[in-house]
Amino acid sequence: MYAIGVDLGGTKTAAGVVSGDGELLFSDTIPTLSRDGSAAILDATASLVAGLVRRADDAGITVKRVGVGSAGVIDAARGVVASATDAIAGWAGTALTAGLAARLDLPASSVLAVNDVHAHALGEAWTGAAAGTSSSLLVAFGTGVGGSFVLDGAPVLGHRYAGGHVGHFASPYACFDGAPLPCVCGGAGHVEAIASGPAIREAYVRLGGSAPAADTRAVFGLAGSGDAIAARAIAVAAAAAGQAVGGLANILDPEVVLVSGGLADAGERWRQPMEAALRAELLPALTGVPVRPAALGNTAAIVGAARLVLEPADAGCAEFTSALTYRRN
Repeated sequence: MYAIGVDLGGTKTAAGVVSGDGELLFSDTIPTLSRDGSAAILDATASLVAGLVRRADDAGITVKRVGVGSAGVIDAARGVVASATDAIAGWAGTALTAGLAARLDLPASSVLAVNDVHAHALGEAWTGAAAGTSSSLLVAFGTGVGGSFVLDGAPVLGHRYAGGHVGHFASPYACFDGAPLPCVCGGAGHVEAIASGPAIREAYVRLGGSAPAADTRAVFGLAGSGDAIAARAIAVAAAAAGQAVGGLANILDPEVVLVSGGLADAGERWRQPMEAALRAELLPALTGVPVRPAALGNTAAIVGAARLVLEPADAGCAEFTSALTYRRN
């Protein structure tokens, strides 16, 4: 059995053909038409999927199911984008699965969707760094902060499908001169306001950094050259990230913790203080919890999205039958 997994983000949309044992056979990527409206995005995504279906046909592979990991809060039962940031204009309210199914001439039940971080975590739980575990917590630190808790092979989506927004709870690090730092969600004092990639660049400026720092990568470069303020901005963000993940681990008690995203790939300057803060936060019972980097990289969400619709031949297509998780028929 084969399926196509789609990773639909604000900048790019990637998709690939995935086998029943989780092997990504081939893939393709297009820019996301994030300013052109939902219809244009669905048209382009359907064209991307159709091209992969043709490639599969040429290889003697039949593909009739599509799983999607998408930016935004995804109502997985209805396949609708419940809410979204302005990273994709007009994305909120989009009938994602129905729109793709119609464009691809597939039954509505053959297309399923979840939030992209849930898809990422599901891919890692299936064939990545959490393979073989009964539960895993994945937290991704990059442009934003997101996460997912996978339990018995299913991502916990939440009653309103907003589960996994782990960047939006209070962090004692997210303040300056006694005032909470504003967060992109409209709140203040949240983890994302101090621990995301853009927050590191903002902290460097806020702390009085004098050298030009166009983005987060530049701040890491400055720290490597001996800039003490850049090093401090990174260390504070890493400590905030670690404390947040440790607190989540205390609540959820996962078998394994995975840390992912652009910052997780930035090296020991970020990872060492992050993991030190994480370990310091853990309850004694969780002292030995494994903390691992994610293993699948940019393919994780494609593989996880495909997993939504990949089942043993005698089990039928997976359906979302609970507001908390999906389960197999």
